[in-house]
Amino acid sequence: MTAPSVEQLKHLLSETRNPHTYGLDQQDTLGLVTMINAEDQGVALAVQSQLPAIADAVDHIVTGFNAGGRLIYIGAGTSGRLGVLDAVECPPTFGVGHEQVIGLIAGGEKAMFIAQEGAEDDPKAGVADLDAQHISSKDVVVGIAASGRTPYVVGALEFAKQQGAVTIALSCNPNAAINAHADIAITPEVGPEALTGSTRMKSGTAQKLVLNLLTTAAMVKIGKCYQNLMVDVKATNQKLVTRSTLIVMEATGCDEATAVQALSHADGEVKVAIFMVLTGQDPHLARKHLEQAKGHLRDALAMTPQR
Repeated sequence: MTAPSVEQLKHLLSETRNPHTYGLDQQDTLGLVTMINAEDQGVALAVQSQLPAIADAVDHIVTGFNAGGRLIYIGAGTSGRLGVLDAVECPPTFGVGHEQVIGLIAGGEKAMFIAQEGAEDDPKAGVADLDAQHISSKDVVVGIAASGRTPYVVGALEFAKQQGAVTIALSCNPNAAINAHADIAITPEVGPEALTGSTRMKSGTAQKLVLNLLTTAAMVKIGKCYQNLMVDVKATNQKLVTRSTLIVMEATGCDEATAVQALSHADGEVKVAIFMVLTGQDPHLARKHLEQAKGHLRDALAMTPQR
């Protein structure tokens, strides 16, 4: 893909000037942050307009997970960093392996901390980074690009489609180039940025909201949630140890001592501890019932008498 011309770039919605913020540099501090915040108000509504496409994407991700597949994000710059961020937070939040949700960024790990702006221009690099993951038809690949034309992402999505993976394009511009290589296009049109072209702002916020929806909804549907509680959370620090205790207490109505004892017997597995408290069964039987229910605590409880 050749470099965009000035004519092409200026017609991208995310690159156009915002008529509401021409006086951005003339505001006092409160006026400045108020003006930016006013632009942010429409981001959630832009995401709302894409909920049917997002739900479709979630269903494909769940199908992939149930078949042993993975969710792979790939992007450059802010878009890539947001994908990595969402991916690395899944293991402690949902108790999944680090290989189930993967974030790839143009320029590699160093690009998370120091901008590697030229890295996004190489479609072959996107192919190589994705090929290194040995993708298959069980996987879902989400290409993230605010502009919708990033060559690194275009190359990756084209390759993913050739491998039979489900492909999803996430951009903030209508008729984005990456849509041509995607089974599902998610396009929250947030409009011009308050600071022209700074897509780390509204576009980045919209992308973060969409990624939150994709992983959270998919994890809920594969049994990582009971009511609205994170019942597969991994207690990897003291805060999460306390949170695990609180989750058991909230789910069962038991006191702190009972929750702590149940978690001890359950080797820290929150879902197992909740099942034990509610049914009076031992950890072995709790795990057996949960396995039969494919990890869905509500379904396991529905099949088991409670005390």
